[in-house]
Amino acid sequence: MNAVWEKFCADLLEVGKVLEDEIVPQDPLTRAEGVRYLSRLLRYGTINCVEYTDPRWPQFSSAPNPNMMTKIGADNPDNVYMRANISGKYNYRIIGTRGTVPLITFGSRVNRYHIDGTMLQTGDLHIHDLEVDENGRFEFIASVDKPAEGAWLPLAPESNLISVRQTHKDRRNEVVGDLTIECLNPDGEFVPLTPEEIGERLTKSVGIVKGMAETFLEWSRKFQPRANEIFDWGQDYFQDAGGDPTIFYFHGYWKLAEDEAWVIETEVPNCEYFNFVLQNFWVESLDYNRTNIYINNHTAKLNDDGTMTIVVAAKDPGYGNWIDTDSHTEGTWALRWIKADSHPIPTSTVVKI
Repeated sequence: MNAVWEKFCADLLEVGKVLEDEIVPQDPLTRAEGVRYLSRLLRYGTINCVEYTDPRWPQFSSAPNPNMMTKIGADNPDNVYMRANISGKYNYRIIGTRGTVPLITFGSRVNRYHIDGTMLQTGDLHIHDLEVDENGRFEFIASVDKPAEGAWLPLAPESNLISVRQTHKDRRNEVVGDLTIECLNPDGEFVPLTPEEIGERLTKSVGIVKGMAETFLEWSRKFQPRANEIFDWGQDYFQDAGGDPTIFYFHGYWKLAEDEAWVIETEVPNCEYFNFVLQNFWVESLDYNRTNIYINNHTAKLNDDGTMTIVVAAKDPGYGNWIDTDSHTEGTWALRWIKADSHPIPTSTVVKI
């Protein structure tokens, strides 16, 4: 058998040990989702490490989109995630059309998931900072050195990724922006693929799978002992994993018996966007296409006093904003305030229904 393929398969088999960790719930659903989860991470890893790898000819890819079904690290159902492999040694021009989504953010990052499971922030740019013409078009430069004019996404010499979040309020009716990226100063000659090169790409893709799987397993390990509690763990913990600096994150664990509901009460700050998402043990959003596992500021019903009640339960309790557990009895969750003037911490309690 081909030695490159043998090494890839052996490396991948080793990654599967994450499924055997002592904290993984042993119910059939969680175990099955764990295998599916690794297949999704591998899809993400090969798309972004085997394909689109030359920073001189980058393209935006979107593995975590509704069709690809790749869900990673508390994915937001309202987000279209895009990314391009780049290098801080080059300058880039990004051209786009605005679409109708309320929010688009761009970030330059040092992606280290294949090394230590982190993603360092090196620059950010938001759609509100860009000049959009009468045809809905915009452009900006991404580079280490600031251009003489025009919008700019800063890079660091170590930057190797440009990430994009396009955030819906009403994802069924809004249109996402269209983006292209061009390297302005490519150098060197094209080199045909070699066995050594494809081996390196496959090794990196497995490293990505391993880094992501271990990173978010540790999130569940951290959250699991304090199920059904809500507090601020510290924002650096989530920013180091690639979070958007305009987002204030709450994350945690939930666990319920069949006759229980988790009732969350919160004030709602003045903010550009918020949502609450129910997730499985593997920190993946549940099936938002089929059932109501999340709410946002477009869909949420507020109480008469402006507060919000969220009820996580297997069946509709008849009050508040019901979040369906969708055959799960435990997992993780996320709450986001984006560009908020305050960050209220919700209260919660488990009740019998």
